Amino acid sequence: MTRLLLIDDDTALCELLSEYLALEGYAVEAVHDGEAGLAAALSGRYRLALLDVTLPRLNGFEVLKRIRQESSLPVLMLTARGDDFDRVVGLEIGADDYLPKPFNHRELVARIKAILRRTDPDSRPASGARILEIDDLSINPANREVRRGGVPVELTAAEFLLLKTLAEAPGTLVGRDELTRIVLHRRLTPFDRAIDMHVSNLRRKLGEKPDGSPRIRTVRGSGYFYIGTPSGRGDGSA
Repeated sequence: MTRLLLIDDDTALCELLSEYLALEGYAVEAVHDGEAGLAAALSGRYRLALLDVTLPRLNGFEVLKRIRQESSLPVLMLTARGDDFDRVVGLEIGADDYLPKPFNHRELVARIKAILRRTDPDSRPASGARILEIDDLSINPANREVRRGGVPVELTAAEFLLLKTLAEAPGTLVGRDELTRIVLHRRLTPFDRAIDMHVSNLRRKLGEKPDGSPRIRTVRGSGYFYIGTPSGRGDGSA
């Protein structure tokens, strides 16, 4: 049974969600403050954490920041409805996705399943998958490893899938709706900025190309494309 960690100080909500998610086949452990949540998140016992923003002892943003310093554990942020600031900050720090409260339980399960699908080690290509080389980047789908000039770049599962999607078709515009479907496994909804924040994080982590030019171009209101030319593909054995 897939184990989930719920970090939220609303004990009634935690009980309700634990019961509901158990019916969906998940085992949920709930903790109610940030310090306990951080310790549990770093224990290695869970496949995903559901993290509220407003927590005693250590707020959700600080918990997420410390998780990202030590772990790639997938994190779904639970934010206040209409609070765009919380959503943006959470994604900037490294959340895999967010869900505003109050939320529909079916939507919660859909988000959980989507995150688990894209972070499941068994869903990765076989070890012989071909490595994509573009500009100074090496992108290995088999282990989701990215190197820039030979130096590893730490990306979340969403960021890796986003980069791979854009780099596989350099110069080709990929719409925000298509990227949301491919990367986040859901439909793009009005005012949804998740994919834009993942692009922003990816740009920050990759930096500019060796010649100082940007890697990813924005077509306002439409989508994004990678600027570059593949330099060759390895056989995945390196």
